[in-house]
Amino acid sequence: MGPLGIALLLFGVFLLLVFLKVPVAYALGLACIPVILVTDHVSFFALIDRVYSSFNSFLLLSVPFFLLAANLMNSSGVTEKLMKMSRHSVGHLPGGLGHVNVFVSMLFAGVSGSSTADAAGIGKILIPQMVNEGYDRKFSIAITACSSVMGVIIPPSILMLIWGGTMSISVGSLFMAGIIPGVMLGLSMMITVYVYAVKYKYPVYSKSNFVDFLKAFGEALPGLMTPLIILGGITFGWFTPTEASAIAVLYTMALGFINKTITIKKFGKILSDTARLAAISLFCVGTASAFSWLLSYHKVPYALVEAISALSIGPVGITLIVALIFLVVGLFIDAIPAIIIMGGVLYPIALEAGIHPIHFSIIGVVALGFGLVTPPYGLCLLIAARIGEEKVHNVLKDVAIILLPMFLILLLICLIPGISLALPKLITPQFM
Repeated sequence: MGPLGIALLLFGVFLLLVFLKVPVAYALGLACIPVILVTDHVSFFALIDRVYSSFNSFLLLSVPFFLLAANLMNSSGVTEKLMKMSRHSVGHLPGGLGHVNVFVSMLFAGVSGSSTADAAGIGKILIPQMVNEGYDRKFSIAITACSSVMGVIIPPSILMLIWGGTMSISVGSLFMAGIIPGVMLGLSMMITVYVYAVKYKYPVYSKSNFVDFLKAFGEALPGLMTPLIILGGITFGWFTPTEASAIAVLYTMALGFINKTITIKKFGKILSDTARLAAISLFCVGTASAFSWLLSYHKVPYALVEAISALSIGPVGITLIVALIFLVVGLFIDAIPAIIIMGGVLYPIALEAGIHPIHFSIIGVVALGFGLVTPPYGLCLLIAARIGEEKVHNVLKDVAIILLPMFLILLLICLIPGISLALPKLITPQFM
């Protein structure tokens, strides 16, 4: 079979299994079996070998560590202190609690690296509080889900760790590149909250005085130090991303035990919850790696490079096609396997078109982030809707309204490479 036939067989079987509601991680592995059967000199041991090889990565150790740091933050009271500081910072704006929701997601993203941890941790506190204060339930769920997208864009980001490890791109540079796009997305959501607040007359908190803000800032400062430690250490070469994730765990764990908000018993449950989340993510990495390896073995990426190059649409056109592909793929599968599969396929195309690897990476991460709040996958939307006790389809109108300006930000990121490349060129030029 040629590259096209192999691609159709792989993706066809995979989509069929997903349609039959087989979990994505299993569907990726099972889709490899028919291709192995029709491939000479490749046995089922190749599937096992590729899965094992993908796990044998020092960088991947950072995934469970960052998830553990996020769970420790939620359990140690750090998240509540970040919310209090956010309220004193932006609560006086129209729709104050909506702005707090977005602002605290930006802060929380600087520690967790996980949008699902953001949606669950912040949603449990803010969705009921927003509803009690008179905000529409559907809007409360929608803004919580959409703001959680920043968890994978503002560094540290688990998706960027996977991306950097898969495509041998500097993780420190990816972290720097995600800051400006993440802040722009946050500001776009705050503008949407402002419009909603003016239209529906949502409540406003009284403006805090400087002393109250300083007090709240002082209480939140230990939590705010976490992203500074992580980013500073990686950027200046003091430790690797994996070491940074372990340090984040030790730091947040120390905060919890010092504040006596985490007990030995509670710590055991946190470890158990983290292990389950990490196992799901890493199992996807293994089967997606095998899937991606079969695509490469049959030279599917090279065939795709030749086909797109023949279109002669230029770097801008290819950039927009890449963003569109990631947006569509993110509708159906989790971002981690999407990075390993589609990132590996599209990366040669981006290089051929002269697109900078870091610019290409940020486009992919941001576009895949949208898939976290768009059905049928929409994991963060599912989490927020479950917390808010509302059916997903009832929330889609508000999600679409919030996503519109966010799509414009994605378009700007595609068309203006400087948005994602400015900070890496300034701070980590040695990795450019």
